[in-house]
Amino acid sequence: MASLPAFDSTTASAPLNEAADAYDAVGDAYLRYADGDARALFEFSSRYGFADREIWRRIDAELVSIRSSGRTSIRIVDAGCGPGTWLLRCALRARALGFTAVEGLGFDISPAMIDLAVKGRAALNDAAIKLDFTVADITDGLIAEKSADIVLCLYGVLNHLPVSQHQVVASQLAHAGRSLFVTVRTIGSLPSIFIAGIEQARDFHQDNERDRLEIDLVDGRHIEFPSHLFAADEFQALFATYGYVVERTGLDLFHGRFAPDHRWNPEGMADTAFREALERLEHLCANDPCFLDRAAHVLLHVRGRQE
Repeated sequence: MASLPAFDSTTASAPLNEAADAYDAVGDAYLRYADGDARALFEFSSRYGFADREIWRRIDAELVSIRSSGRTSIRIVDAGCGPGTWLLRCALRARALGFTAVEGLGFDISPAMIDLAVKGRAALNDAAIKLDFTVADITDGLIAEKSADIVLCLYGVLNHLPVSQHQVVASQLAHAGRSLFVTVRTIGSLPSIFIAGIEQARDFHQDNERDRLEIDLVDGRHIEFPSHLFAADEFQALFATYGYVVERTGLDLFHGRFAPDHRWNPEGMADTAFREALERLEHLCANDPCFLDRAAHVLLHVRGRQE
């Protein structure tokens, strides 16, 4: 079993510092956990591969639409970019579509995540791609952003914000560009400790009154940080005030529960027929109100009011 790197203390003076410290603590291990093989960005090889592919299908359609309009330049912003994987994917795909100028900004509260993103950027060898990665919290990172074509805010970013900041950040995200893709973990999702696989926790407790997650790791360390789980209606209402919600859909209703695990199940359990049936089931129920709050994540595609 993979182990997490050692770190000292995650006691911090502010909630966002606690979250930053937690992600700093795991470093490279988070990249492997969240994104799989960083050398194969379009294989979506992490344990969240199904959800990643569903998100990517929508982002890719937006990239194609912008290029089909005749545009040759594009700007993409990733708020809470983590190790930069999604921005790198977007930049590479944009170039493959024929964009001749690709500009991107990624920011995150975790210096360790930004270090990983900068390393990933170094592998690019294309003067037409200009990506900036910087350490910033989401409100500071978005404060001057008004011109992006695509804005991303994926996975646990909003879950770690205090509820008191939700309205401000939703407004900033919706006004930062033309098209926003944003996801959150839901109130009925399977347990997650965000920074690593659940198997790395000896015990954990999500306090939904205080919006905090406390974790005892298998190596004896204790960490905690802000964690607000969203209801789908709460999530949509937050953004409907500031933009037009094009789509709301659940991501991973069944894969996390039923998909074979190569560490446990025999190889034959992952046959093509079952994978296809599971995907059909996901698509059948992804927009069913009875299931939305039990998806691992809910995705919103929002058009900014400036359109």
